[in-house]
Amino acid sequence: MLLNKKDYKNKKSLIIYFSRADENYAVGFINKGNTEVIAEYIKDYTNADIIKIEPAIPYAKSYNDAIEEAKERQKNHNAPIVKEINDIYSYDVIYIGAPVYWGDMPEEMVTALKNIDFSGKIIRPFTTHEGSGLGNIPNQIKDICKGAEVEEGLAIRGSVVNGAKNKVEYWL
Repeated sequence: MLLNKKDYKNKKSLIIYFSRADENYAVGFINKGNTEVIAEYIKDYTNADIIKIEPAIPYAKSYNDAIEEAKERQKNHNAPIVKEINDIYSYDVIYIGAPVYWGDMPEEMVTALKNIDFSGKIIRPFTTHEGSGLGNIPNQIKDICKGAEVEEGLAIRGSVVNGAKNKVEYWL
């Protein structure tokens, strides 16, 4: 059974996201990552709990250096995180957010999600990007988050996140 938008707001929800500040494509240096801005909008509307996935090895501040590091982590499937996610049992809806890196989610998100039991959960993916849309992220989530129902996602250009609150509200 698909839930309507009102039903999502009444379900116990969790936001799991990865975001990177510092130098970003199309926006220059930022103090808060684009995906984090969207995650906070979702929290504002849903009152969801929120978990930010932090890399154990921080990315370089320079955009070009950071994308090379991200490419290497994806290639080697090696991206340790600061803290594992313990339990999502009490949540009905899980919002999973990430920037799109070469069509996929950052490897840190794969690390964070791969050992969690998502049976019976509803997942709503969201991304920030500069032309990739959702990329392959919904398919990755379906592959990693076995047993979950993956709903339609939301993709927002990183360069316009600060003006995207209404778009997030409409999606919710």
